[in-house]
Formats: sequence, structure tokens, C-alpha cells
Amino acid sequence: MNKHFVVTVVCSSLGLIGATGFALAETVGRLECGVVGAVSSDPIGDKDGHLLRSVQYSCLGADGLLKGALYSGSSTSQWDGPQGTYLSGGGIIRVAGGLAVTQLTEGTGSTIMKDGKPAGIEASGKGLIKFASGTLAALSGKADRWEAKPAGFGRFTLEITADGEPGTVGARQQ
Repeated sequence: MNKHFVVTVVCSSLGLIGATGFALAETVGRLECGVVGAVSSDPIGDKDGHLLRSVQYSCLGADGLLKGALYSGSSTSQWDGPQGTYLSGGGIIRVAGGLAVTQLTEGTGSTIMKDGKPAGIEASGKGLIKFASGTLAALSGKADRWEAKPAGFGRFTLEITADGEPGTVGARQQ
């Protein structure tokens, strides 16, 4: 096969993929976060270990588009023993020249044990960037996926990946 033909086919295919809106998920950023204040745990009362947990947190962007950004967020989740379901959450991302507002749309989590003691929570889910302006304007209305992993007492990392499609996007939290 002619080398020019192969290059033409590859370039045309990439152009077609871009034109149809099909895109691989792209990392928006990784943040290093810490819980602000006390975690609120309210027993639901129907059985042991069933509770609502509310958390406020603050993050600093470590990598990607969010490097240097400040993120202030909160989440509310329902826990049945070591398994949790995120009910609501969101926050504000502030970066030089830009702002974004996030909304958590779904998520699940589980308690991680180390040496027989709780060592943090791993969680993941989906969200929506409801609004974005300035340097973050391209994220406005985009769906995202998020993943949180423990990084020490009261600390966690948060990885945000854009789905590239309009819909839901959001904040994430432990």
C-alpha cells in the first residue's frame, strides 16, 4: 500500500472521529484534598451502621488543567456499614482567570481498612460542570467522572476526568 494512502486514511479517520464528537475521556485534573472541620455522621435509626455523612473539603490542584486551582466542596452520602451512596454534592473551582461550579450526580464509596482499622474511603462517580467561565469555559456543561482515594488521615486525592459530552458533571468527595 502506498504510504500517502495510509496517511490519508489515518488522518481522515481522526478527522471523522473529531467531527462526530467521539472523543476519549480526558483528564481535567488531579487535586489534593483535605476535610475541613468535623465530618457530620447522623444515624438513620433503623439499624446499626446506617447513617448520613456530610463532609466539607478543600482542594489544591496538583496536575492538569486544574493545576494551582482551589476547589471548595461538600458532599452528603448514605452509608450502610462500609458501603456508601452519594446523594448530593458539589463545589466551586477557582483558578487564575476562571471559575467553575460542579454538581455531583451519582457516586458510590467503600471504607478501606488497614491493620483492622478504617484508613479512609475510596469513592467514584459522575458529575456535571454546571457552569464554567474564563480559562475553564470549555468545561461548561460537560459531564465528568471522578475518583477519590485516601491519602492519609482526613486527606484524599481527587481525579476528575471529562467525558466530553454534555449532560452531567460534578463535584466529588469522600
